[in-house]
Amino acid sequence: MEFDKLSNRIIGCALEVHQYLGPGLLESTYEQCLAHELKLGGIPFKLQYSLPVEYKGIKLDCGYRIDLLVDDSIIVELKSVDKILPIHQAQLLTYMKLSGISIGLLLNFNVEYMKNGIKRMVL
Repeated sequence: MEFDKLSNRIIGCALEVHQYLGPGLLESTYEQCLAHELKLGGIPFKLQYSLPVEYKGIKLDCGYRIDLLVDDSIIVELKSVDKILPIHQAQLLTYMKLSGISIGLLLNFNVEYMKNGIKRMVL
């Protein structure tokens, strides 16, 4: 599936969740609801996908988990915070580098308007 088409579908699902629930809930709530919307839309995804760290030729399970890996091509990192900070963007970029996936979406649900909580990132 083409990046823009798929990312727009993911964003559409996030908008639906945000419109229904509004801001102020836990990240885990938005994660489960977004997963449900993706499932309803027939969009393949993996929830809490384990991301090992490769260090000097060995893979180490250090407990990193991608919130949503959509269609094995887009990492979706969810937040429910007052403001997206540089560390949140760095986290997504690091996940993208470690996984070899060049496209990511950072979605912050703790905003009045969801359009203000969307950050697309490309390596």
